[in-house]
Amino acid sequence: MASSPAVLMRLVASAYAVAEKAGTIVRKVLQSGELGIVEKTGADDLQTLADRLAQKSICASLSKSFPKVTIIGEEELPDESVEEDLIEDGHSSLILQKSCPDQYASLKEEELVVWVDPLDGTKEYTEGLLDNVTVLIGIAYRGTAIAGVINQPFYNYQIGAGASLGRTLWGVLGLGAFGFQLQEVPDGKRIITTTRSHSNKHVVDTVQAMEPHEVIRVGGAGNKIIQLVEGKASAYVFASPGCKKWDTCAPEAILHAVGGKLTDIHGNAFRYDANVKHMNSAGVLATLRDHQYYISRVPRAVLQALPSD
Repeated sequence: MASSPAVLMRLVASAYAVAEKAGTIVRKVLQSGELGIVEKTGADDLQTLADRLAQKSICASLSKSFPKVTIIGEEELPDESVEEDLIEDGHSSLILQKSCPDQYASLKEEELVVWVDPLDGTKEYTEGLLDNVTVLIGIAYRGTAIAGVINQPFYNYQIGAGASLGRTLWGVLGLGAFGFQLQEVPDGKRIITTTRSHSNKHVVDTVQAMEPHEVIRVGGAGNKIIQLVEGKASAYVFASPGCKKWDTCAPEAILHAVGGKLTDIHGNAFRYDANVKHMNSAGVLATLRDHQYYISRVPRAVLQALPSD
């Protein structure tokens, strides 16, 4: 008789279904027209009803199926009972059919940490820039991002009425990444994707030091990593604090699963242990190829201004 799937693959398979449920919640709240917007630290740091409901759904669903896994969500929510219709106990059977990489085959629930951003790109969500919006569920082991799920709730929305909305990307280190077509920017082209609403002098100076042929300014860390793996950008550059561990865990795992790299602007790896500081204080630099070139171009003044954690 075949052995049951490894804990990691079961967790990824559940996270896939849970992320799709969260994507449905995000769409429904938008359709209702009642976004329930509150400012957390200011006008550029918002929380909506969709953030709150999606996080409750993700955390409660995964906790129910994997009670020993540590789950860290972006939103600080009161400890309260979760409505039954927010619980998702399904899973992706396609993921369960894949073999778990040997190095993760015997992991236990209690060794895993899940980082959740229920709605990455909240500001863009409130402004109707829906292609920027993602749901992020990252899985870490011994401080390293090893698996991730990214749901794009509004994928295809620009096609118009009748379009089938949403898609889900996922990846596991040592197995690969799925749900998209991996592409690269044409040789010799440097296209930088960076923040649209959190820019400052350090960000601008660093982007210009890369000598880009083109600069794309969009919202959402998940969205920017999708641009990298689909050949729309060659580097994601954000030389400023602001990004948190739940923004980068899932995207990093998917990017690393296809041979890319995500670090701080010094080139140092992030840690995703349960007790780490949430802020990525030394910014983010992510590439599909040629990471060292982009690291080497970061201005010295910026490196000095943003010490590594």
